[in-house]
Amino acid sequence: MSSGNVTVMAITEFVIGGFDTVSNPVTIGIVMMVIYALVMVANMANICFIALDKRLHKPMYLLVCNLAVVDMVYSSSCSPTMIGVLIAGVKTIAYVPCFLQMFAFHLGGVMEMFAIAGMAFDRLVAVSSPLRYHSILTNVRTLLLMFSLWVVACAFVAVLPGTVIPLPYCKTTLPYAFCDYAALVRATCVDPNYYFFLVTVITFLLLFSTFSFIFLSYLKIVFAIFKMSSKTDRKKMYSTCFSHLIVVVCYYVPMFVRIVLTRLGVQLTKEERHGLLIGAILGPSLINPIVYCFRTKEIKNKILKIFTKVEPVD
Repeated sequence: MSSGNVTVMAITEFVIGGFDTVSNPVTIGIVMMVIYALVMVANMANICFIALDKRLHKPMYLLVCNLAVVDMVYSSSCSPTMIGVLIAGVKTIAYVPCFLQMFAFHLGGVMEMFAIAGMAFDRLVAVSSPLRYHSILTNVRTLLLMFSLWVVACAFVAVLPGTVIPLPYCKTTLPYAFCDYAALVRATCVDPNYYFFLVTVITFLLLFSTFSFIFLSYLKIVFAIFKMSSKTDRKKMYSTCFSHLIVVVCYYVPMFVRIVLTRLGVQLTKEERHGLLIGAILGPSLINPIVYCFRTKEIKNKILKIFTKVEPVD
């Protein structure tokens, strides 16, 4: 079927063409597969440690579990596809799985922001109202908060497939690493500028609102810590908040680097764009559980108890 000079196609599958010019694809695929396996093992371990220890059934650790689930969703949304393309050369993906992948990928990205913001809120309450912390943030309220964040994230992300699914398609090859919104819009027969503007507005709204909330929260936390009279309490709060700040930096810095480079008009090659994107997905997902394993006393003690004969750290 044709419309003017444009041929509209009935799409049953897409071809992932983003790695066609990559040198040593198998080597890159194996590295990605190892990192992805570590991401899944580390996050599953964090969830298991917390789920099996009733002493860790507290708001902060529920939020850590939520972040682990988000990391697994985010990395799993696209990593298996990229690994399959690089190692096995399986470049095709069916129509419906492609859209499901797009939804899962962007949901994971939005939930990363929400999960980190939720953890900043937890630390803000713990530092600014320590005596009322357990009455303000109960386990039930924390679970309701997490559920609400997932619902809101799904509502935001539903806009993407809702706008792109009805469009006519003229291409089956996606010059991208996997199925995301930009890849699918580029495959349509329409002018993509409106759709890119739409997703840019949503991205900036979510990115800067969550980052502003986190920044202001930690600003208030710093002032509250300075007012503490006990050096022991200050040291404990510094240690806990530093773990969260590592997570914030690992997620937002690559995001802002991509935005700044784009706005400055820096022309990146396809390989550089894909490398930056893959690093932004797998990097935080791997670092986050490691941070909480080695900087959270209760989880670190549990690991020491399981794998060594070293006495737990007080």
